[in-house]
Amino acid sequence: MLVASRRLLALLVFYFLIAIPAHAKNHETGFLDRSITVQGATYKYQVFVPDTWTPREKWPVILFLHGAGERGEDGLQETDVGIGTAIRSNRSVIPAIVVMPQCRPNVWWLQPPMDDLAIASLDAAIKEFHGDVQRTYLTGLSMGGYGTWYLAEKYPGRFAALIVICGGIRPSAGALKANPALAKWTPADDPKSYADAAAKVGNTPVWIFHGADDDIVPVTESQRMYAAMKQIGADVHYTEFPGVRHASWDKAYDDPQLFPWLLSKSLAVKEK
Repeated sequence: MLVASRRLLALLVFYFLIAIPAHAKNHETGFLDRSITVQGATYKYQVFVPDTWTPREKWPVILFLHGAGERGEDGLQETDVGIGTAIRSNRSVIPAIVVMPQCRPNVWWLQPPMDDLAIASLDAAIKEFHGDVQRTYLTGLSMGGYGTWYLAEKYPGRFAALIVICGGIRPSAGALKANPALAKWTPADDPKSYADAAAKVGNTPVWIFHGADDDIVPVTESQRMYAAMKQIGADVHYTEFPGVRHASWDKAYDDPQLFPWLLSKSLAVKEK
């Protein structure tokens, strides 16, 4: 009997010791390298996992779409501007999983398969890090702001709330000249285009930011979408920064009310 008890104790200690590396691996946090295959191509991306992450609870998940300047194939540049900067300034500000895919050069988030890449990266992170589908959010800046409106239209009801920074639905003349294929995703310069976009997004809460002196994306893009969202009775907030040009994202993500507002939203219970 004593021999059997000792063997059982030894066996339990053995299983405990071999389980330690797996346990530690499950609790890896910080900016993590990930990759995913979409339509036969492999894409690198980043996922930020908070220090307090645990698999014993569900976590809110934020999908971040970067701007044109961070396009590439290294899977890293997208963390250098916008929400990545906010996280590095204070890791405790965003107690959520943050998914950061990277758009390939010379295309936009509006164009396939970049839209599919964004959603596939999000779905993979939700599965791996025990994400809460009721608290899934979408944000983007500049080109990523356009992508945010586009994905919100394409997947109505998927996101609990949006943060759109210096984005819009009609790419500028300069963007169309650099990428003529964008014309296919560019609606007419008509109030109905903004009304139609708002109707597709629906009542998803959204906070819009824009620099008043933006010389890249006209501030009228955000003003028109704000008016259109307000017209349908959506929970919409609009912040315009006087004297700020295109790079309005640092001030936007630095707003102390922003992430508490975002993370208070849920598909199950939408607060106002």
